[in-house]
Amino acid sequence: MIQRCTGVLLLVLSMALTVGEATAQSGRVTLSGTVRDSTSGEELIGAGVILRGPTEAGASCNEYGFYSISVPPGTYSVQFSYVGYSKIERTIKLNASTKLDVRLKPNVELKEFVVVGESDKTRPINRPDIGVERFDIKTIEKLPVIFGERDVLKALQLLPGVKSGGDGSAGLFVRGGASDQNLILFDEAPVYNPNHLLGFFSTFNAQAVKDVQLYKGSIPAEYGGRLSSVLDIRLKEGNDQRVKFSGGVGLISTNLMVEGPIKKDKASFLIAGRRTYADLFLKLSPDESTSSSKIYFYDLNTKVNWDVGEKDKLFLSGYFGRDRLGIGEAFGLDFGNLTGTLRWNHIYGPRWFSNTSLIYSDYRYQIGIKSGDADFNVRSGVRDVNLSHELSYYQKPGSRFRFGINSIHHTVTPGEITSTGTGINDVTIQDRYGWENSLYTSWDKTITDKLTMAVGLRLSVYNVLGPGDFFNFDGEGNVTDTVTYAFGTTPFTYVNLEPRTSFSYMVGKNTSLKAAHTRTTQHVHLLSTSAGNNPTDKWITNTNNILPEIGDQVSTGWFHDIVSDDNTIQLSVEAYYKWLQNQIDYRNGTDLQANDLVEGDLLFGKGRAYGVEFLVRKNTGRFTGFVGYTLSRTERSIEGIDDGAWYAARQDRTHDISIVTMYQVSKRVDVSSLWTYQTGNAVTVPSGKYELDGVVYFAYSARNSSRFPAYHRLDLSLVLKKRPEAKFEGSWAFSLYNAYGRMNAFSVAFETDPDDPNRTRTLQTSLFRWVPSVTYNFTF
Repeated sequence: MIQRCTGVLLLVLSMALTVGEATAQSGRVTLSGTVRDSTSGEELIGAGVILRGPTEAGASCNEYGFYSISVPPGTYSVQFSYVGYSKIERTIKLNASTKLDVRLKPNVELKEFVVVGESDKTRPINRPDIGVERFDIKTIEKLPVIFGERDVLKALQLLPGVKSGGDGSAGLFVRGGASDQNLILFDEAPVYNPNHLLGFFSTFNAQAVKDVQLYKGSIPAEYGGRLSSVLDIRLKEGNDQRVKFSGGVGLISTNLMVEGPIKKDKASFLIAGRRTYADLFLKLSPDESTSSSKIYFYDLNTKVNWDVGEKDKLFLSGYFGRDRLGIGEAFGLDFGNLTGTLRWNHIYGPRWFSNTSLIYSDYRYQIGIKSGDADFNVRSGVRDVNLSHELSYYQKPGSRFRFGINSIHHTVTPGEITSTGTGINDVTIQDRYGWENSLYTSWDKTITDKLTMAVGLRLSVYNVLGPGDFFNFDGEGNVTDTVTYAFGTTPFTYVNLEPRTSFSYMVGKNTSLKAAHTRTTQHVHLLSTSAGNNPTDKWITNTNNILPEIGDQVSTGWFHDIVSDDNTIQLSVEAYYKWLQNQIDYRNGTDLQANDLVEGDLLFGKGRAYGVEFLVRKNTGRFTGFVGYTLSRTERSIEGIDDGAWYAARQDRTHDISIVTMYQVSKRVDVSSLWTYQTGNAVTVPSGKYELDGVVYFAYSARNSSRFPAYHRLDLSLVLKKRPEAKFEGSWAFSLYNAYGRMNAFSVAFETDPDDPNRTRTLQTSLFRWVPSVTYNFTF
């Protein structure tokens, strides 16, 4: 089976290469190069390049700022452009293939504020991608924020089709997917827990982020391993012109970034750090338990890049972040991520561009509990080592091939409990190992002036590796037998083909229709009993019982731009339907911690998610913003739960509305507001109770058949900037989170009413009524 699937993919690769070479006209010459920011050296992702002359052609820079355009020889006018930058236009004689690197200057007199950073006032609606969102960091800077900290994930949660887990959750739920079904990449390294402080902050320091792109519909073939979406976040490269300091000081956190040249125009560095200091205020408490408690996080981003020569560039980036939460000596929680990426860009020729990366990712958590003379420690985590290589071939304008290979070794530590002074034996759940390999190819093609397409194919092969004990269970979750495999064996192998197809058809100058089909598979899974990401959730991999999750999504959409000299308004409607296989849920009473036989408590079945998303967005002018609305359902059907009937998944929310407004009062004053409404989380409530040996037990209704109260809140923000003649840039950001004091439900619990034992009462926990904040941001 593996040989047959591999042969199919290799055949596709060879055919693509043959077709590409055969159709490339020998009479063409190629203009290629890199587009950067003149003040910092940052590569400009998506910058536009247009040639006018004997023929007209255009291209956008890739994610590394590289472009390539092949045209007949002749004299051309070449224009380079990017939102917020002054255009450059040059006349060039192209009698042979030519390399032309340019640096664009920021347009300091630009009066428009752009919400989404595309290469023109209008988004390229003729592109075949659908369900793809790109956020400009300047947008995030203007949004109201909690505790004064700009947050990438909180901004993404405002988009149609993207939902949050509520207050205290930085998890994403994209088009009905669970929080673990999102591939979150930070400079190409996977991040397994994107949260700080239990979800009030995200892992990503917006100060150091360069680009944010979310794929929720048509996912390119180069991405794999998750079912629902891809969030690709790129770190800034570092300023190669001058040393620059920037940061922000808030009520409970401070961040600082320094960047500068190692060798001007050739090499640069970046270091960015954050820390909260709420724990410092706890030390002022007269209560010893409170003053010795911990509640803080810190993280550090680093990056070095070096132009080795005209054709080679090296990047080395890393992230390290930890959270420390504790109550005196009685309880402590320590968790965090460690990632590293070594990347090599190489230009083989004017049409050939490659990227090779060696990536490391490690997520760990540890819990310490002390009671009297007894100590408990719980440890869990997941570690990846990843090698990838991708080759891009720019055949001619409007035609690009990609070929790639990816290999990941997974080491998952589901859990380990050690104890002292208790007389209880230590518990160790065996580590699981997996080797995930993939080959992929894709072709982006402009077929006619109206029709464009992107097709791709990905072959995913997952090998479950020994050593380990693997269990077989009966229908009640009891072990029937155990099989032991030694180190170096591959007891189970899963092979899947993942086709990807998308089209765009222009039905007018500013209107397009799009459609796509995407198949994805997932081999690592998160066991969680909460709606959001908790640091103590447990990661597991495929075994003989746990099969790869498989998802198919079809989506279609209508896109229209209303363009004038001063304003651009974007309208879109997207509809989608997902079929999901091998979805995971739990038997009632499942214990996810310290349970080596947890697979016996898992139930498997199918899922479906469908919905329609509406978006109206004004990108330019003094008044900008957007209105997004999602109408959707997310359901599961699993044998052993409600007799196999369809039930709402925990992340199911029928209605989701976001209204974001931003207004530039003057060059020094910006105001913004954010209002969001969401249907309450699905929850299972008691339908009755009984008493056994003096203990009251609740009997529960159908799975997730009730709801939390609806969630809604209003946030406000005011930004005051320093005068233009000031020696350095600075601004004060004031915000009010939950302006009208809505007490939204964070969690609910059920207990017997002490005044009437025959009744059950619901206890709702809410986190915040109002949260004011102030932050001073600076750059010099």
